[in-house]
Amino acid sequence: MIMLNYVARRLASSFVLLVLVTTLTFVMVFGGAENVAQNILGDNATTEQIEALEQRLGIDRPLHEQYFSWVSGAVRGDLGQSWTLGESVGRILSGRLPVTLSMVILATLIIGVVSALLGIMAAVRGGWADRIIQVISVVGFSLPNFWLGLILVVVFALNLRWLPATGYTDFSTSPVGWLASLALPVGALVLSGIASASQQVRGAMIDALRQDYVRTLRAGGIKTSSVLFRHALRNAMPAALTVLSLQFIGLLGGAAIIERVFAIPGLGSITVQAALSGDIPILMGVVVTMIILVVIVNIAIDLANAWVNPKVRL
Repeated sequence: MIMLNYVARRLASSFVLLVLVTTLTFVMVFGGAENVAQNILGDNATTEQIEALEQRLGIDRPLHEQYFSWVSGAVRGDLGQSWTLGESVGRILSGRLPVTLSMVILATLIIGVVSALLGIMAAVRGGWADRIIQVISVVGFSLPNFWLGLILVVVFALNLRWLPATGYTDFSTSPVGWLASLALPVGALVLSGIASASQQVRGAMIDALRQDYVRTLRAGGIKTSSVLFRHALRNAMPAALTVLSLQFIGLLGGAAIIERVFAIPGLGSITVQAALSGDIPILMGVVVTMIILVVIVNIAIDLANAWVNPKVRL
């Protein structure tokens, strides 16, 4: 019952977040849009053509009418039509979302596993192992993703010719080709993520290992591996899971640059294209999609933390 109440509270707060963010985004995007029809038609468009396009797009109406019209469609799953591509926004995003998610989820899994191993090693061993991991973290923080992506392309695609430089292969077409097409972009994403996540895991593990119950377990003759993984790691997991959720959200934002570098047809590339062309329906669709993903990830992490630490449910 406590867990159900906890989930209900999280869903209610997530719904409020979704409404607030989409409303503010709509007001800023649509309210700040000027000469949309003229930008789409070009400088040679006549006044009649501009007025006709504004009427067809519905942007000649007051802002509140446009908002309620968009909300009524979004509730039914209709995010409108793209102003520049002439396709349904939902169809465009449904084709792009799996590409971005496959890259981000794979990168998040790698970050979670590697950062956990490095963080635990640094906390337990200390000494030279800790110093090496600190150096790796500093290097990871200092290298921009796009710069690292370009270096990976030059080394592994152009010089060694081991992996494709650009493009994306669908998993259903070729699993091996899919993995090869994601290797370089995922590699560019994970280094900085591992750098920050491993530091958080290291700090959480050091705090857990300093607790009195750990000394009591060790004094009672409990195996070191059991103390480390069954007790200390479980108490350090909430902090690690929170950092991992932030990494996932950050990777969604960083995917825009990486997708442009590697010519991957994901959400990031279509967002940049829509922003440059002024395609507001696509931008709103991306915002809604991103918010829903963030809400899902946050709820999943909160549920995992509540399972690990029952105090969180209260």
